Amino acid sequence: MINTVEGTFGGKTLRLETGKVAKQAGGSCWLQMGDTIILGTATMAPLAREGMDFFPLTCDYEERKYAIGKIPGGFVKRGGRPSDKAILVSRLIDRPVRPLFPYGMRNDVQVIATPLSVGHDNLPDVLAVVAASTALMISDIPWNGPIGCVRVGKLNGEFVINPSLEETDSSELDLIVAGTKDVVNMLEAGAQEVSEEEIFEAIKFAHAAIKEQCAMQEELAAKVGKPKREITYHLVNEDILTAVRERCGAEIRQAIQNPDKAARESGITDLKNEIVARLAADFPDQESDLGEAVEKVVKEQVRSLIIEEKIRPDGRALTEVRKIDVEVGLLPRVHGSGLFTRGQTQVLTALVLGAPDDAQTVDGLEGDMVKRYMHFYNFPPYSVGEARPLRGPGRREVGHGALAERALLPVIPSLEEFPYVMQLTSEAVESNGSTSMASTCGSTLALMDGGVPIKAPVSGVAMGLMTRDDQFEVLTDLQGMEDFSGDMDFKVAGTSKGITAIQLDTKIRGLTYEIIERTLSQAKEGRAFILSKMLEVIDAPKPNLSPFAPSICKVQINPEKIGAVIGPGGKNIKQIEAETGAKVSIEQDGMVYIAAMDGPSGDRAIQMIKAITADITVGEDYVGKVTRLMGMGAFVEFLPGKEGLVHVSHLSETPIRRPEDVVKVGDTLPVRVIEVDSQGRINLSAIGLDQPFDSSQIKAREDRGRSGPRDRDRGSRDRSQRSSDADRGFRGAVSASATNTGDDEEESPKARFRPRR
Repeated sequence: MINTVEGTFGGKTLRLETGKVAKQAGGSCWLQMGDTIILGTATMAPLAREGMDFFPLTCDYEERKYAIGKIPGGFVKRGGRPSDKAILVSRLIDRPVRPLFPYGMRNDVQVIATPLSVGHDNLPDVLAVVAASTALMISDIPWNGPIGCVRVGKLNGEFVINPSLEETDSSELDLIVAGTKDVVNMLEAGAQEVSEEEIFEAIKFAHAAIKEQCAMQEELAAKVGKPKREITYHLVNEDILTAVRERCGAEIRQAIQNPDKAARESGITDLKNEIVARLAADFPDQESDLGEAVEKVVKEQVRSLIIEEKIRPDGRALTEVRKIDVEVGLLPRVHGSGLFTRGQTQVLTALVLGAPDDAQTVDGLEGDMVKRYMHFYNFPPYSVGEARPLRGPGRREVGHGALAERALLPVIPSLEEFPYVMQLTSEAVESNGSTSMASTCGSTLALMDGGVPIKAPVSGVAMGLMTRDDQFEVLTDLQGMEDFSGDMDFKVAGTSKGITAIQLDTKIRGLTYEIIERTLSQAKEGRAFILSKMLEVIDAPKPNLSPFAPSICKVQINPEKIGAVIGPGGKNIKQIEAETGAKVSIEQDGMVYIAAMDGPSGDRAIQMIKAITADITVGEDYVGKVTRLMGMGAFVEFLPGKEGLVHVSHLSETPIRRPEDVVKVGDTLPVRVIEVDSQGRINLSAIGLDQPFDSSQIKAREDRGRSGPRDRDRGSRDRSQRSSDADRGFRGAVSASATNTGDDEEESPKARFRPRR
């Protein structure tokens, strides 16, 4: 039986339906808004996974190119690994869904959102979260939802729910909010230096729509929802937990108060092993439970220390930022570099500048996009003192890199202001909390060190939270142990003027407005402090680029002459790049960008481009190269892609019968333009033989060059005929040059003098 509920959001109808497809899944939802359709499914394994010390939840966003009526490019038409966008949307689903599962679940749960049809008026990412939540709500899986999810834009000073792709591109705010009816538990934002107050108001505006989405899901679940399955939860033995608290709580509290991460973790590990051995006699064959109990008490002691004594494990105050060190220019051969150190978190970021053609083309369901600013993040195992195999970037690397990239995008200069592609790579060489915000700071340093004229420097800070009953404390500059033991990771990046990026993850049901407001205010102070330390080292972009960076200049040409610059099969542009060593990129509007490693190479490339696109006029001199020889003369390429004919009568002062008598292919020949006919065909003369061109002069020269009784005895009719044949042959050859495709095969004498018809 098919059941449906509908609601209106931002003037658009949202339809949630179940019972049509995927009926063997634990729960399935067919979500439709306009032309966008998402299939959300949720399924749980019947038994808990043995030996698992965490909840095995998997959330996937499965892109399908058919959703936009497109066949994937490349050789593999089926599609390959998930795109970065798919990974980011998978994380977008996971982050608000995960905290609402009951504590102690060990059954595998898989949530899949598949966009089946995508219209740009209704972006699929936020709708995928709603589809996933609905599938969980009507399934037999224990879950404490529902959640809603909406995007908020700001257009003409007004907040808009779920703007279209076009509206999002022109909006100064792109905020995604997810939450339950009473709290917010996920935020994702990019903004054009928007104030904390505006962000807070946008969150409240979004939450009103979220409440309506939750009501729709509850209505559908009431109609068709399955009874929740009874499962076994993995809980720590209360007797063991009480014993560890009472006997070892003070020791654990002392062990966690070590400012050095490595020493603290080593000390806690040693203490844990000692406690397990000490209590093993009282709880035989329960070493695993003892170990889990110690871990739980460690978290409790961290929380208690912060809430009761307002002291953090490393001795800092709740609003205090760790010691910051900043360096720039460490890597001489890259085009800009920055090393940002905050406590025991350290990130090295390198900048490389390239030509416009180096931009990355992203092929996604929202349409193709060209990225000229890219940020990649790496998290090697040595950064946390581990030894493990190196693999490709995972969801963490993609997510952290995207967040730091988003934080800097609002301050990146336009292509017109700075005609370079920028690639930043952040290496997390040491980690103890919030390497993503350290990457944001490192990116700012590398860009300014590289001389990129960013509009303003950006800094970032991660905020933590400790709650107990009605008490809570917000922590500035979250470190690893506090993240592990705490309730949220709230990252905020921005300039001195306002916020450019936000990302919130929670481990509890969600955040109240009071917590959000305090966090934003406290983060503003933290960002300002970090930024001041950065500006002490470098307060503005360097005035000059690195000597190893390419020099990029630009020249505007008539768009109708783009084809002439490119040439048949790219012949002309390849020739320019081969002769100058420069790299040439051409935009559709006729703007040409030339990237060269030195000034002379760029200047030469510009000269060649201007010469190709210039209008050829009679009387201009050039130095060309002989490309082909024919019976009536020599073809000379005097500009890249431009050829003209030098007739035999204009090759030498003295009469010659064949061009081979004075020139050969490959010779350099100074020439002058003596005629450009109505069809654009160009006639040349060797310099010094540039008299006006006409067939009577050719005839006269041929007559003067003839000698011997046989020639003198010929009648005037024969001489006139030969002159006419020569003239027709010349015109036919010019026509051949105008349509030449580069074939150098020699023509037969008959074809050579065949007149054009």
